[in-house]
Amino acid sequence: MTDLTTLDLYRHEVDNPRPAHYLHYVPGGRRELSTEEFFARTAALATALEELGVGHGDRVMLLADNRPEWHVVDLATADLGAILVPVYSTLTPTQVEYQAKDSGAVIAVAESPEHMAKFREVVKTCPSLAHLIQIEGQPIEGAKALDDIIAGTDGDKNGDLFWQRAAKVTEDDLLTLIYTSGTTGNPKGVMLTHRNLVQNVLASAERAPVDPDALALEFLPLCHVFERMVGYIFMYRSVRKAYCSVYHVGDLVAEIAPNAFAGVPRFYEKVHDKIMDMVGSAPAIRRALFNWALGVGQRAIPARLAGRQPSGLAFALADKLVLSKVRMGLGGRVKFCISGGAPLPLFVNEFFHAIGIDLIEGYGLTETSPVIAVNGTAANECQLGTVGRALSNLEVATADDGELMVKGPSVMKGYWNLPEKTAEVFDENGFFHTGDIAEIQTDGFIRITDRKKDLIVTGGGKNIAPQPIENELKRSQYIDNAVLIGDRRPFVVALLSPNTEALEKWAGQHGAGGSTVAELSGDPRVVALFQETVDQVNAGLARYEQIKKFAVLPLMLSMEGGHLTPTLKVKRRVVEKEYADLIDGLYSE
Repeated sequence: MTDLTTLDLYRHEVDNPRPAHYLHYVPGGRRELSTEEFFARTAALATALEELGVGHGDRVMLLADNRPEWHVVDLATADLGAILVPVYSTLTPTQVEYQAKDSGAVIAVAESPEHMAKFREVVKTCPSLAHLIQIEGQPIEGAKALDDIIAGTDGDKNGDLFWQRAAKVTEDDLLTLIYTSGTTGNPKGVMLTHRNLVQNVLASAERAPVDPDALALEFLPLCHVFERMVGYIFMYRSVRKAYCSVYHVGDLVAEIAPNAFAGVPRFYEKVHDKIMDMVGSAPAIRRALFNWALGVGQRAIPARLAGRQPSGLAFALADKLVLSKVRMGLGGRVKFCISGGAPLPLFVNEFFHAIGIDLIEGYGLTETSPVIAVNGTAANECQLGTVGRALSNLEVATADDGELMVKGPSVMKGYWNLPEKTAEVFDENGFFHTGDIAEIQTDGFIRITDRKKDLIVTGGGKNIAPQPIENELKRSQYIDNAVLIGDRRPFVVALLSPNTEALEKWAGQHGAGGSTVAELSGDPRVVALFQETVDQVNAGLARYEQIKKFAVLPLMLSMEGGHLTPTLKVKRRVVEKEYADLIDGLYSE
């Protein structure tokens, strides 16, 4: 079978049935769906949506956490040749309204009464939004229950109708409209076809083969193209899937015990920080044992990357006594995991490889479906500190200013209703300009050095890439995020967002217990604690790169507070605007 559409990828799952194919984990329990049960719900929903008037090219909005029904709605929508518009649960009603109006969506599906309330609030101002469907809970006024509309279809015919409709869907049909989270301004709707996603899946799957008997975990929001594409890889490989919320994964991952999953760098940083915090609180003999074992694991990294199994008595003891127990924190069965969505600090990647988990970093954008480059699990296919080699079906190059450009079948069709914005990101040779500065090594591995728009040009004309410096600052267990400021300024300053948990623990140990983070941010002892980290980082920087002044923010930057994107990247412009007076004060002192 030639795989041309996402429905073709799904066919691999249907052709390899198993009783507990889809698992949905929530705190305190889980539920299971067989291959047949999942398909029956998907086919029935496709019929129900068709009966509600959804046709080829219509837009269907979906606001739901990760659960089997997310893919049920996705596949049912695709079966009609319709276009899915995924929505982040953190969006405000005003933001939901913008996407509903801009996309012209005809139906909105939401997980719960709380989620559906956002659509209910804006439905009167969105004339095309004709139907509201709620997945669980008592439907709010104006909404229909998903189970009710599924039950109203003819179950004997749904399956055949599903594949008859699927045969009419082409690779050039739009699959989805994904609104980029962005850092400023209104989001743009990225148009991705079936070809875009399928070609990205087929090429990416070569780098990280996963066995059909494996259990894959999906916890990053499926509304983000990174997790969504990885989910299609799992379909293509017909693996069993476990779903859980990103908010609960820390409590559930050991119970789920997955073999593979994808995450953003902040997830891996938090795992690293939690382990190191536990080690720091352990008795001296246990700390020494851990540090010895970690050192043994680090020395074994070159062998593992070359495809050789580490050997020797020291490694065997280190793995048995320490490293295997550390891996149990993630369930003990992880074969590999993928990092994307933002730069992965090198020390975090080295840590995971040292404890025996292949953490493969990749790179891409929503506009490229998303993967442009990714490391692999095979021998000599992973180089730490890089984002891997470009996919086999893509052409990459760098512009005169170092900006990475890409051309190939997974590059978007364009921005929805924004032809002028589309024209801005493509050049006369058909290359898409990523906005990222990169180095392509002679062996093909790619290093992303910074965002083109984030480069700091000081008043003295010096160019500074902020991300590497920010990543060094974030090595401190007390710094959750760092934002460097200095564009068109005389020198560099930093806003340091504290790690609330670590700082409160430190406060309790130093006689400041019970103080709020806002109070601690101005405590001279806390300022001195952060100064130590700044001094250490400055020691490795050129004079013009060094941080001359800094401020400890009175809170931890968050997605809920509007400071972070859904992939946990800092919205620099938002932070700079909110703390403009604080920044001006650093320069005026």
